[in-house]
Amino acid sequence: MPVSENNSRLVYAALKNCGVRLVSALPETWLVHLIRMADDDPEMILVRLAKEEEGVGISAGAHFAGVKSAMLMQNHGFLASINGIVSMAHLYKIPLLMLISYRGTHGERDPRQTQGGNVTERTLQALGIPYEFLDDTAAVEKKIRQAQTLAESSLQPVALLLMRDLMWEEPSA
Repeated sequence: MPVSENNSRLVYAALKNCGVRLVSALPETWLVHLIRMADDDPEMILVRLAKEEEGVGISAGAHFAGVKSAMLMQNHGFLASINGIVSMAHLYKIPLLMLISYRGTHGERDPRQTQGGNVTERTLQALGIPYEFLDDTAAVEKKIRQAQTLAESSLQPVALLLMRDLMWEEPSA
């Protein structure tokens, strides 16, 4: 599988290092290793979702219980969760750390992914959600820590867009 297990390990370790103890996710190609790591870790709670919007409620409940959480999703899943983000996270000031696999950008081979890629950033901007690109292994720890800190201090959703350069390893020919 061309998804980078090493870089997924860096992302997972950074989540744990900033105190995340609950992640919610649906199966997704770029997130496969992150989900497996959470599932195998007795110190982490993995909540498997039927739809992404449920993750907003899970993260809200975790926040009220004093547990730091993160939502793992694809950008199409982010688009599907907007109602929960607006009607719960924004309205009730819920810190929401979202790690979003940014599909449909340069290098995308799957035509089903391109429309989500075309609107993800504009949608984050329209919703006033701060976001950063996560594309460099050297910046993973710092950017995840900063995003978690911002979500907690501002009591709002914050997104990290997991880019192809970080998550994907091209198979050698």
